[in-house]
Amino acid sequence: MEAADIMKLLPHRYPMLMVDRIVELEPGRRAVGVKNVTVNEPVFTGHYPGHPIFPGVLIIEAMAQVGGVALLPEGGDASADGRVPLLTGVDKVRFRRPVVPGDQLRIEVTALKVRSALAKVAAQAAVDGEHVAEAELMFAWRRP
Repeated sequence: MEAADIMKLLPHRYPMLMVDRIVELEPGRRAVGVKNVTVNEPVFTGHYPGHPIFPGVLIIEAMAQVGGVALLPEGGDASADGRVPLLTGVDKVRFRRPVVPGDQLRIEVTALKVRSALAKVAAQAAVDGEHVAEAELMFAWRRP
């Protein structure tokens, strides 16, 4: 699933679309996404000049976007039934090492609990098989 397909599922657009591709998907259960971190990311002009580090908050956002795709039902999208998964909480966040230009984040998200109005997922991000971040993310469903 490429960026154009992801934009059919989620309302995010440049510069806040943080997922380049979904490489595995089990609707309602699990997804694996990829974020290519390039030196051209606008955030690197200020974070940090001469020593660019991809901000942890954007890693969390990328995990949340992969989680949003994972939580949608088979064939579901934000426009089909009008529901959009909104990030409502972040727990157990850990950053293991900095993410820098040239890294490719592989983000794996697995549903822990899914209810009609709320959901909780476990998310992990890795670069070249090395664990770089993890979190538990909570979502609520909202109609746009």
